[in-house]
Amino acid sequence: MAAIAVSGPFGAVKEQASGLYAQTMAERGFVTLAFDPSYTKESGGNPRNVASPDINTEDFMAAVDYLSTLDIVDPEKIGIIGICGFGGMALNAAALDPRIKATVTSTMYDMTRVNAKGYFDSEDSEEARYEKRLAMATQRTIDYKNGSYAHAGALPDEAPEGAPQFMIDYINYYRNRQRGYHPRSQGEGLGWNVTGCESFYNMPILTYSNEIRNAVLMIHGEKAHSCYFSKDAYAKMIDGNKYVDNKELLLIPNAVHTDLYDKVDIIPFDKIEEFFNKYLN
Repeated sequence: MAAIAVSGPFGAVKEQASGLYAQTMAERGFVTLAFDPSYTKESGGNPRNVASPDINTEDFMAAVDYLSTLDIVDPEKIGIIGICGFGGMALNAAALDPRIKATVTSTMYDMTRVNAKGYFDSEDSEEARYEKRLAMATQRTIDYKNGSYAHAGALPDEAPEGAPQFMIDYINYYRNRQRGYHPRSQGEGLGWNVTGCESFYNMPILTYSNEIRNAVLMIHGEKAHSCYFSKDAYAKMIDGNKYVDNKELLLIPNAVHTDLYDKVDIIPFDKIEEFFNKYLN
């Protein structure tokens, strides 16, 4: 049988969006695995609540390792789905691991870009990055003296006055007990460690994305604040790539970023099923 590994969004748990995607694709005939990234939630590793462009890419490849050993899985028919920040990790894994025969990214973030350059590249300067590095270096000394890591904090239950719409959307998903709330998400309510994403400043992913030979479907909400990540990553992926016929960018009209977390009437599951059936045949 064909198999799919799923992870994301960034800071979420497997019981949220990735679990929904995995369950839905399982109901459509695939072996699926939704997993928590290393150092978070129910996955192992210390210190807790840290992220890494290297390790989180490896997480997808480790999932492929595992799925390849299952008697019910054909190791030549394995795909992955990455949501939000793990869309970027999934695409990075696809560039690194030819065993990944088909990749779907949904509402993708390039976490290295947003950390190093800010939203919409508004902090893309040496001075801005130096100030971030200086703050991280200062925090690391404080943490070492304290013997523990300072936490950045989770989203509030209500949006502060003047908050951008995308933050309001995040709060409506993560903090809403009738929607996406889970007690283990966002670092068990503590958020990432303050220094937990430091390595993203200096280690860009997607360097060789235009050498991906296997199939890729990138999905994003047309109205999402983050849509530029997928548009730019797709343009980079097909630039000079000899294998463009199996690459596609699908924009969902009027959808915002978090719509693709859980709104089953908006997430194009029929298209995702068709894609995997075609390229995991």
